This record gives sequence, C-alpha cells and structure tokens, in this order.
Amino acid sequence: MTPPPQIYINDTTLRDGEQAAGIAFSLDEKVAIATFLDTIGIQEMEVGIPAMGRDEAQAIHTIANLGLNAQLLGWNRAVLSDIQASINCGLKRIHISVPVSDIQIQVKFQGQWAKMFKQLQETINFARDHGLDVSVGGEDSSRADETFLLEAAQFAQENGAFRFRFCDTVGILDPFTTFEKVRKLVAVLAIPVEMHTHNDLGLATANALAGIRAGAVSINTTVNGLGERAGNAALEEVVMALRQIYGLKTNIQTERLLELSRFVAKTVNCPVPPWKAIVGANTFAHESGIHAHGVLHNPSTYEPFDPKDVGWQRRFVVGKHSGRHLLSQVLQNYDIHLDASNSQLLLNAVRDLSTQLKRSLTVDELLTLASQEGLGVAII
Repeated sequence: MTPPPQIYINDTTLRDGEQAAGIAFSLDEKVAIATFLDTIGIQEMEVGIPAMGRDEAQAIHTIANLGLNAQLLGWNRAVLSDIQASINCGLKRIHISVPVSDIQIQVKFQGQWAKMFKQLQETINFARDHGLDVSVGGEDSSRADETFLLEAAQFAQENGAFRFRFCDTVGILDPFTTFEKVRKLVAVLAIPVEMHTHNDLGLATANALAGIRAGAVSINTTVNGLGERAGNAALEEVVMALRQIYGLKTNIQTERLLELSRFVAKTVNCPVPPWKAIVGANTFAHESGIHAHGVLHNPSTYEPFDPKDVGWQRRFVVGKHSGRHLLSQVLQNYDIHLDASNSQLLLNAVRDLSTQLKRSLTVDELLTLASQEGLGVAII
C-alpha cells in the first residue's frame, strides 16, 4: 500500500511520556513542553488524564486556555466521570481507551466484553452530547482476536468516533505482523487509524512506520521516546524516518528537534544516550579514519542527511580509531601543521591515550599531547 502524502502526528509526551517510571512534570513544565511542541508544528497533543484531578486537571485546563494551534486531547477510560473531568478541563477532543484483548478484558471487565461495549457506547454518546470529538483506542490491539478487534473498531465508528487507535500496548509486534494487522483494520474502517506503539523490543518506530505503510494516517509519539517501560515511538525518529524514507510531510520544524530533545531531557533529568538516533551526541560525530576521510570529501558518504536538518553540526573527534588525515584536519584548525613522521608519532600517542581513557580526546587534551610529544607545538 502507498502511504498518504502527509501524516498526522499526535504527540503524547505529556500523557504516556509522563507515565514513565520516575517522571513527573510540574505545571510550568507541562505548559513549556506544550508550547514548544505547538511552536514547532505538532498537529495534536495528548495532554494528560483529566480524571487524575488536582494538579493534573489544573495543568490540562491551563494548557487548554493557551490558545495553541494544535488540537488538544485528553485520555479517558470508558467511564462517565472521566468524560466529565475532560469537560471540566475545557477540552473539546478526547480519547477513550478500552481493552480489546482477552487478558485485558478479563482484568478490567471480568471478561464481560458486552459490558465493555455498553460502557463505550454510553461514554461516546455522553461526550458527543456535550459537543466533544471522540477518538477510541483499542488497548492491547496487538494481542486481540482479529475478528473481535475489527468488531470493536467498527462499533466505535458506528457510534461516532472520528478515529481508531491501534495500540501495541506491550510492544510485542514486528513490522511485518503490524502491517498485516493494520491493513485489515484500515480495509474495514471509514475513519482514520492511528498507531500507538511501544518499544519493549526496540521496534516502536519501525512498527509505527509499518502501520503507515498499511494505511494508518496518524502516529502517537513522545520526545526522546519517553514512556512506560522501554518507552514509545520517538517523535524525532518518526518525523525524520517519514521524511527520509517515504518523503512524507509532517510540517514540523525538524531543525528544532535537537533543541526540543535537550529541553525535555533536562526537564526529566535524564540525559539522552550519545548513540540515540537523531538527537544523540554521536549522531554526527566522526572519529573513525575511514569515515572521517569520506565525510571530509563528501558528507553523504557516511551521513544519511544534513545535520542542520535536525539542529546539529558535524563534529570530528580524535580517538583510537582516527587516522592521520583526520588528525591533520583537526590540527589545521589551530594552525598546526605536521609532517608525515610527526603526524604518525602523535597519532600513536592519541590512540594510546584514548584507549587508556576509553573515550575520544578533547581538543585541549590533543594539543597538550602534541606539546608533550615534543613536536614543536606551543600551547597558549
């Protein structure tokens, strides 16, 4: 199937992202994150769970009054009091989540699927009677009986839901299975399908993309992949993969993705691993001699896209795997020029120290090492 020309991003950093163990946003932090997401062009945000009340409800109400361009969504169970809490927060659009797998229905509705359908119908009707737009999500869609999943999605559609969310709640799917399941769902529904994927097996972004290939048009994301357990599909990964692989538009200012990532990482006091896709510190850092040599001649040899596209600048660092070409290039930036013999002596010293420190060297360490090697380099 051919993906649509534009994909709808529904970021849930403020809901599912905050549900990560040990994460708690203050009101000011929630407002700041919502404002940042809105500024870079996120089309929709799931801003929290109104039924939690108190500080959560206050934050949602505050965000709802900011006049943001993005559509705002509150997460609810199929419980009338949840819907009322969303109304009290000033939301105009809500999401209702219901279990669709046997194991989830057993735990939450004592196995009574008819009771689940009844509550879903009542809550959708109540919400729509109060002028709300309603999205419905099938919790644990990935483990649901396929026939039952289709029936639940059609039931949501028939009762006025504007979208159905396919949830790989415990992150058990691979992209191939995801594609087949979502394709069947898309084939029977007239309303859009949204992807909600978790990263328990490291496949959240891949599965989200597979859903898009199958005909889904919306993806739940979180900044840095923040979320329960191993997290969710990362906003920065999804947006760039859609653009680079499929040429799909999201109208999001990708050049601010690094800034957004750092802001959220600082807010949750959880640094991003250097090897993290798109926003990790090593994403556009080159140490290997072969790679650096290629990038110096033509960046596309070892870079999938221009680092400026996501707010990065290319970096060359010296370490165990560096070669003389990279070493000379770095030193030239400081008006240091070595002949081949001295360059090799310094490179040997660089490799020894880098191995000892188990990291690449800083510029100061490199210059100090050059001075110590007696190569005539004056450190000022």
